[in-house]
Amino acid sequence: MTEAARYQKLKEIVTIYLPEDVAVDMITEESHFINELNINSANLVDIVLDVEDAFDILLENEDMDQMQTVKDALAIIDTKLTKTS
Repeated sequence: MTEAARYQKLKEIVTIYLPEDVAVDMITEESHFINELNINSANLVDIVLDVEDAFDILLENEDMDQMQTVKDALAIIDTKLTKTS
């Protein structure tokens, strides 16, 4: 899976949990999940679970703590996919 495909898949997952006052086009690699995209902590957990399912990976608590931005999430996904391949 290419980096662009992983980004698109992550963006599709995040889109589901965006509050009504945040537009999909506001999602960039630099977007902070809580501060910019207004995603609450409960929905962030849902995103983590969806990411695990979508990419067939297992995220640890420390991974979740490090996942502040879309770019952070992509880096963690890349690391996990590299370990499993």
